[in-house]
Amino acid sequence: MKIRTVLTLAIITVIMTMWPVSDACSHCEIPCGIYDDSMRYDMLSEHITTIEKSMSMITELSVAGDKNYNQLVRWVVNKENHADKFMEIVTRYFMTQRVKPTAADAGEAYDDYVKHLTYFHEMLVYAMKCKQTVDKANIEKLRELVKGSRGLYFKEHKH
Repeated sequence: MKIRTVLTLAIITVIMTMWPVSDACSHCEIPCGIYDDSMRYDMLSEHITTIEKSMSMITELSVAGDKNYNQLVRWVVNKENHADKFMEIVTRYFMTQRVKPTAADAGEAYDDYVKHLTYFHEMLVYAMKCKQTVDKANIEKLRELVKGSRGLYFKEHKH
């Protein structure tokens, strides 16, 4: 191998390791046609459960006499991360890939489209509220929204 090729590969490798990479966890946007909608809803539910656990631990550690700030911070970060992952699935998977824009004159199809968008918007708002607080009422509202969204979604998408 020529020295020039080795140097080029080395430079490319260094640039690739230094380049900021976004964490594209939700799915590709090619679209590839490989979807597992039920799994995504299961993931949303799992994120809600993890956020709830984080809230419980934050509350427990906050009232402890000898505060373990390291663990407290870790649970706060965990809650934030799972709320972000929840929001990414809602936006980058469902809103951009799975729920298709529908013309306003499409009757019931348009009404369902608006219902989908309303569910997804409310889910994003309550995920944000979960990031801001440890109020478990936000968890219950998220669960209710995911259940309603899932019911509407699978009414239309027979998989």
